[in-house]
Amino acid sequence: MNHYNETNVFNSGRTGSIEVICGSMFSGKTEELIRRLRRAVFAKQKVEIFKPAMEIRYSEEEIVSHDQNTITGTPVENSGNILLLSSDIDVVGIDEAQFFDDGLPDVCNQLANQGIRVIVAGLDMDYKGNPFGPMPALCAIAEDVTKVHAICVECGRLASYSYRLVKNEKLILLGEKEEYQPLCRECFNRLNSR
Repeated sequence: MNHYNETNVFNSGRTGSIEVICGSMFSGKTEELIRRLRRAVFAKQKVEIFKPAMEIRYSEEEIVSHDQNTITGTPVENSGNILLLSSDIDVVGIDEAQFFDDGLPDVCNQLANQGIRVIVAGLDMDYKGNPFGPMPALCAIAEDVTKVHAICVECGRLASYSYRLVKNEKLILLGEKEEYQPLCRECFNRLNSR
């Protein structure tokens, strides 16, 4: 459900938007999110960054890329909390969006309709190669979608898939290089057919 508030859009003097950065693990999604948010901070815009409370691989309160670049963020339990914590903000950043509930696209629409620039980063596919969580809906409503790629560790081509190295059927398994590797379509399909 899309909540469009005409008063906020036309009286705020700002035009909101939704930008999505998606791709496989190790493709630079968080790195690109941090880069865009730092530019907004440099431009003296009011920025707030959120991540799922469950995402504590590197830090409980920081957004951390695999290259160890960091920016301070706020962990939240669900997408509704983002609305409660986003008053008087110019730019909202959201990392690991695939782990949020299905209400996230509506939250992002509400923020954009209030004139806020929303930048979302997340895995577009799970370890089985299926669309992941709210990411497909976010890509559909975004003004701008950037798909970033890793390099396939098997053949060196562009990688779009996150191949799970450990035997575990749970959809959500937080991990790093010991648990996942980026693969191209051909290598992903070949390794999954074993």
